[in-house]
Amino acid sequence: MDSKFENSRRRLLVVDDDDETLKLVTAALTHQGYKVKTATSGDEGLKEMNDWRPHLVLLDVNMPGLNGIETLRRLRERDEYVSCLFVSGMSSPEAVIRGLDSGADDYIRKPFDVLELLARVRSQLRIKDLNDKLKAANSKLKELVDIDDLTGLFNMRSLYKKLDFELDRARRYDRSVCVLMMDMDHFKKVNDNHDHLFGSFVLSEVGSIIRENIRKVDFAARYGGDEFLVVLTEINLEGAKIFAGRLRERIEGYQFESDDHSMELTASLGFAIVNPKRHDLDARALVRHADKALYTAKANGRNRFEFSDFTAEAEPEQAGEQTVEENVTPLRKVD
Repeated sequence: MDSKFENSRRRLLVVDDDDETLKLVTAALTHQGYKVKTATSGDEGLKEMNDWRPHLVLLDVNMPGLNGIETLRRLRERDEYVSCLFVSGMSSPEAVIRGLDSGADDYIRKPFDVLELLARVRSQLRIKDLNDKLKAANSKLKELVDIDDLTGLFNMRSLYKKLDFELDRARRYDRSVCVLMMDMDHFKKVNDNHDHLFGSFVLSEVGSIIRENIRKVDFAARYGGDEFLVVLTEINLEGAKIFAGRLRERIEGYQFESDDHSMELTASLGFAIVNPKRHDLDARALVRHADKALYTAKANGRNRFEFSDFTAEAEPEQAGEQTVEENVTPLRKVD
């Protein structure tokens, strides 16, 4: 691939208060095909970093106002790592050491050889590419660790952390979060009347049904065995009821069929919905309330849903409503 075409995808920011250096560096980088923006102060440079998100920053050390060291310190406070190359007239070994120890990826002294500068830019961009690939690989590995092989849903390893994050977000924006628990009714007969391979097939199909029915902003997990958990974000009570009813009907109307095995199944569901700005529940407490509602659905005949509503401003007795947890003692798990 042509190097200039490849370079045209790279965004470079040059921050220097010396006009001659700025023109020289910009001309050299532009000639190589890079997209270049300039700034003449640390404050201006930080704004460009926010707006433009460069792949590499070439930064002078000695600038009036916000100097290069302080600018780099603020840059390193961000989650997204940006490579930084100091270009400075401060050429003493002490200055170089200070610049590198402050977090710079490289340091080149003024006056500099243009070809050497371009070589160092290419080197830092290669290192950034390697870091980006490593970050992507680690993210993929984490995803694999957090995903249940059988259903394609999350496992419980990271669910509470994700749910607490959603509760914090909902608290900031005054929105509601719903946790729904679902358990397959009489699942034991699947393995008793067929085989464990068919049982695994059923769980895999249920995972697919759940994935097909949730939005991108929602997420779901296999809670264990034939029990599943769904987190619905930015949703009200009526929306949660519609989702629970639709999912129940989808399971009930599905023909689980593989090779010579075929059967129909139903599921019981329970959910709890809360506005965390008005009711202080953490992830585990919200899951417990959803689990109570699930037990109630089982006790009331299965193939149905029950719910606990914490979204109202008033307490349940003040609002004239009765919630599941007011009159239900958790039952021993039933199939």
